[in-house]
Amino acid sequence: MKHRNLALASMAGMALLASTALMAAEPVKVGFVYVSPVGDAGWTFQHDLGRKQMEAAMKGAVTTKFIENVPEGADAERIIRQLAQDGNQIIFTTSFGYMNQTEKVSKAFPNATFFHATGYKTGKNFGIYNARFYEGRYLNGVIAGKMTKTNVAGYVAAFPIPEVMQGINAFTRGMKSVNPKAEVRVIWVNSWFDPGKEREAAMTLISQGADMITHHTDSTAVVQAAEEKHKEKGTWSFSYHSDMTKYGPTTQLSGTTHIWGDFYTKVVKQVLDKKWTGTNLWGGLKDGMIKLAPINPAVPADVKKAVEKLEGEIRAGKFHPFAGPVVDQDGKERVAKGKDMTDAEMGAMNYYVQGVASTLPKK
Repeated sequence: MKHRNLALASMAGMALLASTALMAAEPVKVGFVYVSPVGDAGWTFQHDLGRKQMEAAMKGAVTTKFIENVPEGADAERIIRQLAQDGNQIIFTTSFGYMNQTEKVSKAFPNATFFHATGYKTGKNFGIYNARFYEGRYLNGVIAGKMTKTNVAGYVAAFPIPEVMQGINAFTRGMKSVNPKAEVRVIWVNSWFDPGKEREAAMTLISQGADMITHHTDSTAVVQAAEEKHKEKGTWSFSYHSDMTKYGPTTQLSGTTHIWGDFYTKVVKQVLDKKWTGTNLWGGLKDGMIKLAPINPAVPADVKKAVEKLEGEIRAGKFHPFAGPVVDQDGKERVAKGKDMTDAEMGAMNYYVQGVASTLPKK
């Protein structure tokens, strides 16, 4: 009987070990929260490409789930909390307006790890990440300044937060660096994704004489509007988030695209290997987190060459899109000659630079 009991105990122990091993081998759940539909281009589409790249790179080690079209606000907190309750051990929230909700949920689930895109708050299990979109915007602005016939560019923007202000101001500085007569006009649509409003804003800007159009919104509506009006108005476009050439095959001159896959793969591996010690990453051209969309053959060779040279200088740290002097719309010097704007200063940007012809909305 004693031997029988020992055998049974041994079998039970082996079963427990097998069960433990099976549990250990189960893929880690990774959740993503998206502010707009995935679609086939745009901000959310680029994050979803990154999710897929990470899942493929870590095949068998993770499974992923995403929830799209989640409004910023109270509903976002409910969704983030539900993902945590469902066992997602790593959660990425991909819009600025999710920051406070992500922070709150991260404190309630200390054994999970949370990452928030484009925000500034962090915690013990709460990291942030962003890309230096303004680098690509400056280069797009150089092309626009060289290509414009009317000296007017139009910019469809979502919300006046620092990230968006950086893009507007960098694009403007890029234009004016090669065309002192250039000006940028901005229309705010107060939405990250509203194709109807985006199109209407683009059409209004085109009617005001803008022959260069770009956007910091999620849909392809602005690029499509430029394509539609090209023959009549000579309008050109610059895409954002994604290469939107298929929506502007004639008129997209270039664009600023976002690349998230390498980052997602890196930090998920760090968390799984228990090597993650916090993330506050702001990566740009040299980090491969942004890239220029292909330059349209309509862009003269000398302009393309100049842009490629500038891009190389930005990568090498030899040129900064906000190198002083930086003067705001009211004539106030924000950065002195010989200095570069600091990350902290860019993170607090709440003004237009000289060359922007519009007025900031009141708070």
